[in-house]
Amino acid sequence: MNQRKLQISQLTSAKKDVLIIGGGINGASCAASLAAAGMKVALIERGDFASETSQSSSNLVWGGIKYLQSGCVRLVAELCRSRNDLIRSYPSSVREIRYFTTLQKTSPSRLLFYVGTWVYWLFGRGFTVMPKLLSARDVKEATGAESVGGVEYSDAYLPDNDARFTFQFIRTAWHHGALAVNYVESLGSRRETNDGDHWVTTLRDVRSGTEHVVKSDMVINAAGPMVDEMNEVNGVETSSRIVFSKGVHLIVPQLTELKKIMTFFADDGRLFFAIPMGARTCIGTTDTAQEHWVSEVTEDDVQFILDNINAQMTLPQPLTKGDVIATRCGVRPLAVKKGVKHQGDWMKLSRKHVNEINGEKKYISIYGGKLTDCVNVGNEMRAICEQFGHQVNKQKWYGEDLGKDAFLTEAKYLNKECLDGIDNSAERLWRRYGNEANVLLAMINDEPSLVEEAITGSGVLRAEVSYAAEHEMVVTMEDFLRRRTNLSLCHRLSEANEEMSKIAETLFGDEGGDRLREYQQAQPTTNE
Repeated sequence: MNQRKLQISQLTSAKKDVLIIGGGINGASCAASLAAAGMKVALIERGDFASETSQSSSNLVWGGIKYLQSGCVRLVAELCRSRNDLIRSYPSSVREIRYFTTLQKTSPSRLLFYVGTWVYWLFGRGFTVMPKLLSARDVKEATGAESVGGVEYSDAYLPDNDARFTFQFIRTAWHHGALAVNYVESLGSRRETNDGDHWVTTLRDVRSGTEHVVKSDMVINAAGPMVDEMNEVNGVETSSRIVFSKGVHLIVPQLTELKKIMTFFADDGRLFFAIPMGARTCIGTTDTAQEHWVSEVTEDDVQFILDNINAQMTLPQPLTKGDVIATRCGVRPLAVKKGVKHQGDWMKLSRKHVNEINGEKKYISIYGGKLTDCVNVGNEMRAICEQFGHQVNKQKWYGEDLGKDAFLTEAKYLNKECLDGIDNSAERLWRRYGNEANVLLAMINDEPSLVEEAITGSGVLRAEVSYAAEHEMVVTMEDFLRRRTNLSLCHRLSEANEEMSKIAETLFGDEGGDRLREYQQAQPTTNE
């Protein structure tokens, strides 16, 4: 029985302490925190883990310097503290990086912005490298663009994609005995008092259509952009609601060898980024209001981003739609009070998350949230569970595995046939897999051909495909290509048919051809 089927079969085996609905960053961090605290946890996700909002961020772990403009002082202080904690706790996968900000005559005053970065640095308790004032010449040498100068300061980012970071928490939850299953949706939860006082939730396996029932003492609605829809189905009233802001990013060939985040002010006044992504650059983002959580990239979105990057950087050739390798599109679910109509600047809406607690029913709804805030969400759920009468182990539940030095040493002593291939990959394997990277080393040692790249030039090894097939609950090709790795973001996979077929066969065996066709048919047409 494979990993997913086994966990589904265990969902109905006994009453759980908590059922978490939603496998994005909020749900994943809750599952990791509560499972490590000794609670019996089940998590379900109607798609793949991190397949909505949590796969569409800017890959930034930051205190939100732009929120100072909105007067959100407390939020910035909390986010800076969270950012510092994540840098300390995940030194391989959350890294400090310099933001190289170019200012024009239409931008905020250079001196004012410089002062703002110092205030921001102080909010961060001086944890990062100090800000630096840039001359027009500094900017010209770095970007080729004319400017009035700029400012350089520090924040953090994820060298891997956001979905992979979220998946670390799913893996932690599994390690502590939680059930966490993708492609399982909730058809509704009801509170029953006849046979004890608990929640009864009907689940449906999205892939097979089979239904199951799970009992739990508590329900945590961490459905992200669908939190209101889930509450309506469950008959739960809250004082908050979600409004949606669409964000789009484009992945293009590397724009600069400078290992910094190029930062500009876009036409609409918001900060606009060119973020390193290996041999690619991620540019964006947009921030536009929309009515529903389902979002798509429009021609206007693409043109807005291209126009801004071409205006801000002097490139050998202006970027066109043909340069776009991939797009990222999702909504930011922002929490607002019901009955309060938002007016004024859309981008000044608070990005702070809100926990709506129904103590009588033992039901929590999580509104909003950010990658940077994930540890706070997990810690808050522990406190709420204690209020509901659960015994909670206080042990730390997050952070990078120990043993990195031993792993890197072991990687150097692979047989020579493997060494040439693995040498530059060891750091990345540790970052992505922690102590599980030792399993990949053993696989490669036993079968040296697994050190070969799954897609030429990608750095992703065949061993990773084999490992994902057994241990990472991959159900579709997109799960692996988009979320367990960033292959579909950084490579034109339509040009790698033979390699894609091998990946599909490794992941799904005899069903590989069908899964690959399913993936290819779902892809949008390429840009002309």
